[in-house]
Amino acid sequence: MARKAKVKAPKQEMDLMKLFEQFGTDEQCRIALEKLRWPDGVKCPRCQSDKMSREYKRNQFDCESCGYKFSVTAGTIFHDSHLPLTKWFAAIYLICESRKGISANQLKRTLHVAYKTAWYLCHRIRAAVKDADTSLLNEIVEVDETFIGGKAKNMHKKDRERKIQGRGTVNKAMALAIIQRDGAVRIKLEKTRDRETLHNFIREQTAPDTKRIMTDDWPAYNGIEDSDTTHETVNHSADEYVRGDVHTNTVEGVFSLFKRSIVGAYHQVSVKHLDRYLDEFEFRFNNRNNPYLFRDTLLRLIASSNLEYKELIKDEAA
Repeated sequence: MARKAKVKAPKQEMDLMKLFEQFGTDEQCRIALEKLRWPDGVKCPRCQSDKMSREYKRNQFDCESCGYKFSVTAGTIFHDSHLPLTKWFAAIYLICESRKGISANQLKRTLHVAYKTAWYLCHRIRAAVKDADTSLLNEIVEVDETFIGGKAKNMHKKDRERKIQGRGTVNKAMALAIIQRDGAVRIKLEKTRDRETLHNFIREQTAPDTKRIMTDDWPAYNGIEDSDTTHETVNHSADEYVRGDVHTNTVEGVFSLFKRSIVGAYHQVSVKHLDRYLDEFEFRFNNRNNPYLFRDTLLRLIASSNLEYKELIKDEAA
């Protein structure tokens, strides 16, 4: 069988030295945000007028039509942040360009900020890049699920004594993933892997003309095929992992990379915030061949409102 040619990774638009050169001051960062936010010239966020004056000392614009005063960060995730834009830009670069992510502790040491600041910064960026691509997958897709959580020996005694069904799901979160071969991935947290949950997830993420769906032999996947879409499986129960071009190795590789991120970078992840870590990972994976990842991440943040700290830490049961 012919070996698949290795695709050369595209040259990245941004590197660490360029980051220091181009965005070493807050003024440089503001100019960059202005060009990204208003490529055709500054417009008032309220009335969309382009008639305005600048207040250089306050880094503000004064709309001559409606009198509204605003800055380039107004209405964005950067608004009312006490963190210098230079540190924002450095954090964005480190998060989006790190293949396995970067922990809040590492960001704290690198940027010389408090841990709380670094942790909050990471989660705001994760919230901003969520659902960056909502296009439907097609052609050949692979689907799988995995359980993310601690080892049984680290569980509370009562949990260890409980009967564990399936793959050992006590105190673990279940993630579903679907990937188009040589394309994008979609990941979602769910509570069960029953037929209704799996089928709904696949239908939500795939186009009607999808040709082939690859899964393992979990019975709940049965019946997902239709008149123009085939369902092909590999029998993991019988140690069958590849049959011709039928396999789920691509999607399993995605899960493997995410779990290595937990072990190697984050070390531990709260179930409460696991969905945000998955959002960040999905965005970074889907942009793995994007040479303008840093710029496009900035565009996402400009278009995003701020995630308040109280909203981030509130009790989910409240």
